[in-house]
Amino acid sequence: MSLENAPEEIKLAVDLIMLLEQHEIAPEVVLKALEIVKRDFEKKLEA
Repeated sequence: MSLENAPEEIKLAVDLIMLLEQHEIAPEVVLKALEIVKRDFEKKLEA
């Protein structure tokens, strides 16, 4: 599957992975940050 035809969430995930890898952020830090981001967006869905 071509990325240009991929669903938006796949495109975003690929972009985020590339950004995090380019900045050489430790996987542990990434996972902790993603938990915070997930909670924030879950709250936005509830609102």
